[in-house]
Formats: sequence, structure tokens, C-alpha cells
Amino acid sequence: MMIVPSPQQLRYLLALAEYRHFGRAAAGCSVTQSTLSAGILALERQLDAPLLDRGVGKRVVFTPLGDEVVRRARTALSSLEAISYLVQASREPMTGPMRLGVIPTIGPFVVSQLISTVKQWFPQISLVITEDLTARLLEKLASGRLDVVLFAVPYHCEGVETAPLWRDPLLLGVPGGHPLAALPEVPLSRVEEEKMVLMQDGHCLRDQTIDICRQGRNWGEGELEDANTASSLYTLTRMIDAGLGVGLLPELAVDAGILERSHVVARPVTGGPAWRTIALGWRTGSPRTEDFDMLTKTLRRLAPEGRGSITSEEGL
Repeated sequence: MMIVPSPQQLRYLLALAEYRHFGRAAAGCSVTQSTLSAGILALERQLDAPLLDRGVGKRVVFTPLGDEVVRRARTALSSLEAISYLVQASREPMTGPMRLGVIPTIGPFVVSQLISTVKQWFPQISLVITEDLTARLLEKLASGRLDVVLFAVPYHCEGVETAPLWRDPLLLGVPGGHPLAALPEVPLSRVEEEKMVLMQDGHCLRDQTIDICRQGRNWGEGELEDANTASSLYTLTRMIDAGLGVGLLPELAVDAGILERSHVVARPVTGGPAWRTIALGWRTGSPRTEDFDMLTKTLRRLAPEGRGSITSEEGL
């Protein structure tokens, strides 16, 4: 009889592929490191094949076969979980746990209202929220460790169905007393002359800022590497306040008071598209697609006053 891996073994394997660290993978699975290590070793023995290259020291390196097993494990585990979701959804929609990921440049400004809105409209839903960078959230989504993500687009993501919620304009933050602060609006052409403060690599807002600014400037060689970078919007705001440069700030964060206790002034940008779109994303073909459609329509109610929500037909 053919030996089939258990769902738990597949979860351990996918967690290790995601974290590339036994301790963090074990924490992600809420088990001890020895339990996770034993589970993966048992899987290798059952398959009679090495999935990890153990000749490279303490680093977690998968063999070519291991990489292929991981890829197929994602599909297999997703299909298994789809059975449970399908049965549950057939009984009653919008019930049970829903694992939602949110990026750091959105989470602090909408999570409280999002939770209360979901409780009001879908009291049978139990939200489990994870905040992380976009790439890592999409990895968790692909591996079945998240059900849906709240993130900002444009962002390249394969195998993800995306539903736009509302547009979030990006404003230019400048230090108080800066010449641009005297303008009611700042043309992109004026940004070309300024030193930019950027989010760190991994934040989609960094890439969106660079794409927007490229409409009005040519980044010089090494300029991106030499830019001041921040790991959070709060730090980015303080860097602008300290005169280290100017930067694009989501209006969502400005409306939430991120400029309080600073002298930073935020101005609209003209001369080209300067916004990101807040969106929901889930695995294409998910058995909970109808649930996510309902969630999308509900969360569009969170669109800031006067801005309104957008639909799929309007585009991103």
C-alpha cells in the first residue's frame, strides 16, 4: 500500500519552506522545534527520499526533489482544506474562522474599524489577523496558511484573485518651511529635484513610490541605494520632519493623524497617477470565493468619506 503524507506533515514542510528556520517554522505551527523536526524526518523516511540537504550546516536548504514536493504539498493541502470549506459553506456562508493578512502600511489605520465592521455584519465569522509584508503574506496565502489578504496594488501576484476596495491617494510629505510646503499642489516634475525618503525593501509602498516618481525623474545610479529608508510610516514621517528628504505618504495614514506632533506638511501630487488601491486578494478558485465577494462589498463601506469605493469594472 502506498504511504501518503499526513496533512500535519505537509503543514510542517510548508512552514519550513516559508521560514527557512526550524525554530520559527515550529512557532508558526504552534509546536516545539523537536516535534516539527521529527515530523519532517518521519516524512522523509516514509517517502524514502531526502527532502533537505543536510550537508550545508545549519542553513535550511531543500533538495531539488524537496522543492518539488513543497510545490505539490501546497496544492494538496489547499485541496484538502477546500473540502472542509466547501462543506461548511454549504451549511451557512460567512461562518467559522477567517485568516486575514494585512500589510503594515494599511493595518494600523483600518484594522480597528475592519474588526468592528465584520463583527457587526458577520457575527459568526472569527477573524484571525496577521500583519506582515506583502510578499510574505502572499506566500502564506499560496500555502494555505491565510485565507485572504488586505494589501495595496498594483503588485504582481500570480494565482490571486483581486477585488479593489478604494483608491488611496499618495501625498507628498515635506518638512515644515520647505519651499514645496507653500504650494497647494506639487507637480511631479518638482519632485525630481528632491531627495526621497523611502520605505525599506519588501514594502510595496516603496515600489509604488519609485514607480510614481519615475514619471517625473530619472533615478541616478546608486541613488536608490543611498536613499534614507524606514521600516514604518511613522519612522518615515519622522525622517521627513528631520529634514532627511521628502516622501510619499498614504492619505489613509495622514487622515489617521500620522503627522501629529510633527511639522510635516502633506500636499497632493499632480502631473500623473499618484495613488495606490486598497484591495482584497484570495487564492484563485478558493471554495470561499462567495464569502470573499460578500466581504469585499462590506469592506467597501470603509472607504474614507468623500472618496467612495471602486468596483472591479472600474479597474485598479
